[in-house]
Amino acid sequence: MRNFIYRVLALTIGLVLIFLSACVPLEQPPAPGPDVVEDAPLPPIPDAPLPTALPTREPYPPGTLVEYIAQSGDTLPVLAAHFNTTEAEIREANPIIPGDATTMPAGFPMQIPIYFRPLWGTPYQILPDSLFVNGPLQRDFDAVVFVESQPGWLKNYKVAQVKGSLKGGEIINHIAINYSISPRLLLAVLEYQLGALSSPDLPESIDRYSLGYRNNNYTGLLRQLTWAANTLNNGYYGWRTGSLDTFNHPDGRTERPDPWQNSATVAFHYFYSKLFPIEAYDYAVSGVGLKQTYQDLFGDPWVNGTAHIEGSLKQPELSLPFAPGRTWAFTGGPHNAWGEGDPLSALDFAPPSVLGGCSVAEDPAVAVADGVIVRRGDALAILDLDGDGDERTGWVVLYLHLANESLPAVGTVLKQGQPIGMPSCEGGSATGTHVHIARKYNGEWMAAGGAVAFNLEGWVAAQGSIAYQGTLTKLSRVVNACVCSDRESQLSAGLQQ
Repeated sequence: MRNFIYRVLALTIGLVLIFLSACVPLEQPPAPGPDVVEDAPLPPIPDAPLPTALPTREPYPPGTLVEYIAQSGDTLPVLAAHFNTTEAEIREANPIIPGDATTMPAGFPMQIPIYFRPLWGTPYQILPDSLFVNGPLQRDFDAVVFVESQPGWLKNYKVAQVKGSLKGGEIINHIAINYSISPRLLLAVLEYQLGALSSPDLPESIDRYSLGYRNNNYTGLLRQLTWAANTLNNGYYGWRTGSLDTFNHPDGRTERPDPWQNSATVAFHYFYSKLFPIEAYDYAVSGVGLKQTYQDLFGDPWVNGTAHIEGSLKQPELSLPFAPGRTWAFTGGPHNAWGEGDPLSALDFAPPSVLGGCSVAEDPAVAVADGVIVRRGDALAILDLDGDGDERTGWVVLYLHLANESLPAVGTVLKQGQPIGMPSCEGGSATGTHVHIARKYNGEWMAAGGAVAFNLEGWVAAQGSIAYQGTLTKLSRVVNACVCSDRESQLSAGLQQ
């Protein structure tokens, strides 16, 4: 009996490992290998000390009501996680908040009971959230033109790709659009660490660990920048969803973000904690570090930043991504839309006729709402629901793992339920034919199981204990995500269930 149990456990673990690798975009580098020990470059650190010490907060007696002004995208469950309290206590202190509140309106004054935890970081903020994402405030920015106007080495730098090469600002656009992260932000990071826009001299480390992430599988500027974007997103969405409450520095020091912090600032704290010793870290996250570089390039971010997530945000009505009357399996609960780790914004569905195989499906994925195709790439299509032709604004839905030959042309107008492509294993690593869908709003990836959860014909997503697990619930029926695609994981579109 014991041997049988061990075999079952081994098989289960194997299936989980296979499943966790089943939905990775093509451009992702291989899994991280061992870190190397050679030195990586650090940005210049002035000899003078910081102009002022970064502020910190004093401890509070347990349950103290503190003043808090809601920031763009705040939700009550996440604020409860930040302040080490409960949603019920926040509601008791703020009875004006509606029972069905999703996102808080930016600028909304609140009182929050706080329970002090040690090792808080600084409340000093670097960048507003609306300038972190590739959202509405990036519509007037052309990275290619900007890079060409600068004297630095980046405008002449090229990286080879399977289909041609990318040069200068094209490298920035490639990362910005896939990870939905601000191209201005990426340029500020490259300028701060490598002088990419001001120095004509190509860094000696450019083909190795140019941004300082010392890992054998992340060599060269494109992969270093890919890692940087993914890590910045991990920090941003980890704080946004409440899953990130501490991180460690290279010297073993633990830091907890200040409860009043915003997601963009936490993203930089998290990012630079992976790279720099404490002195370089303190400069990077201070007013004379990355923020000063950003301001020198693009102006004061706190003058230009505006809220990009309004209060009481609601998802538009969406259907399941397969045709009415068809039955598919729910194979992947909330997991990353593009990259690894947070944000857990995507769901996976598989047609039953090709379960366990990689042949192109005969049953198409369909548009979950009326919209227009604004971008297509390797096995992916972006459906823009507001029809303005810009995926940086409003609601958009990403589809991945669609057969390339089945993709509609850019500009194609689709009605809800019309075919958008055939599920396949194309577009990255996939162990079985399926379609991967994720939502963005104003450039921000929306958590599939968050306060504004995925709702597909009344099937509401909830996050599991780990990525790819989770449920869809409609009325009294709960469907668990399972790569096994058994009967209990299947559901039908367009039917009362």
